[in-house]
Amino acid sequence: MYDIDIYAQIGDLKEVDYRNTLAIATIIEILNEKGLITRREFAQMAQRLDTMTIEELKVLRAR
Repeated sequence: MYDIDIYAQIGDLKEVDYRNTLAIATIIEILNEKGLITRREFAQMAQRLDTMTIEELKVLRAR
């Protein structure tokens, strides 16, 4: 019975992951269509954030 619960939870996580990914992609497309950000700017910022440490992210967030 425990295994079934785990599989159900994994299925739920996949659904949540899909919906979050869809929401993010939608926001990016809207920002791009409105000319507020280019795909290149988005990619550069994503790369920058990906290489930052937790401490650097905290400092950035505090600004």
